[in-house]
Amino acid sequence: MLQVYQAMTAIRSRPAMPRPGAIQCGNLAMMSDHYFSAQPGSSHKRRELRVVLAGQERLLQTDSGIFSPDGVDKGTAVLLAGAPAPAEAGNLLDIGCGWGPIALSLALHSPNATVYAVDVNERSLGLTADNAAALGLANLRTGLPEQIDATLQFQTIWSNPPIRVGKEVLHGILHTWLPRLAPDGSAYLVVQKNLGSDSLQRWLAETFPELEVARHSTAKSFRILQVHRPA
Repeated sequence: MLQVYQAMTAIRSRPAMPRPGAIQCGNLAMMSDHYFSAQPGSSHKRRELRVVLAGQERLLQTDSGIFSPDGVDKGTAVLLAGAPAPAEAGNLLDIGCGWGPIALSLALHSPNATVYAVDVNERSLGLTADNAAALGLANLRTGLPEQIDATLQFQTIWSNPPIRVGKEVLHGILHTWLPRLAPDGSAYLVVQKNLGSDSLQRWLAETFPELEVARHSTAKSFRILQVHRPA
């Protein structure tokens, strides 16, 4: 399973130019033209986006070829409203950042923490970095999965994981990140009920017996799953 996920993040030989505030990352091999494409084939359509994050309206940017380009999607909104406050310090993680609503919210809530926004879509990473700069968030870093320091542990992980990439790839993503929870750290994953939230909860409990897996809450058609590493 990990091999499939690693295939999504294969580096081309020639690196991309760095973006301000971003971790230097290599280009990715092309996939389909979708939000989990490495380099979407659709033309850029950058435009302003007004959304409420951390209780205030923010003026940000969005683009084509990314996940939920027109605003905060329903699942992410459920996560942002229902997850407990993130750790105030340490390392925090957003898996699959898109244009950045989860990572930006983490950085706004926890200015003394370092937030890592991870995606395989380079367009998403650029948007998140630019949106962080627009909000003056110096504590947010963007990067491809393989560019994040493998020794880091995370006090808080928030994610609206990409269910539609398929179970094998999804399981590989979770295998990559959940073992990196710090002692007493927690991950909160929002998953739509009709897309397998309950079966994913069972898989998590069976696959990670060293972690505590529970249903944190249910709202609308979504569940928030909690994965906790005991202290």
